[in-house]
Amino acid sequence: QVQLVESGGGLVQPGGSLRLSCTVSINMFSLEYMGWYRRTPGKSARELVASIFSGGQPNYADSVKDRFTISTDDSENTINLHMSNMQPADTAVYYCHVLSRRTNYWGQGTQVTVSS
Repeated sequence: QVQLVESGGGLVQPGGSLRLSCTVSINMFSLEYMGWYRRTPGKSARELVASIFSGGQPNYADSVKDRFTISTDDSENTINLHMSNMQPADTAVYYCHVLSRRTNYWGQGTQVTVSS
């Protein structure tokens, strides 16, 4: 069983930056896939924000390219999402998602609100 705990959400002004972290309860080397998703207001489905396969290159949604960066810290067991030049359209609940031994795991989500 893998547990994921997100942190770092909150309120940010347009043009501002925020960093989300997802703490993973197991060794990061056991993860085959890591990603951040979000559910925007009024939508039921979560959409991909950024992802990375173990040993692969990051992949980003077109709407966040050149603004968001996904990274991992094996020493801290975290998957991070650095968000810059944020816009109101980035307002959403952000979820951490991993695949380990062919099983999907999700965090509980963290609210991010971009507003002046």
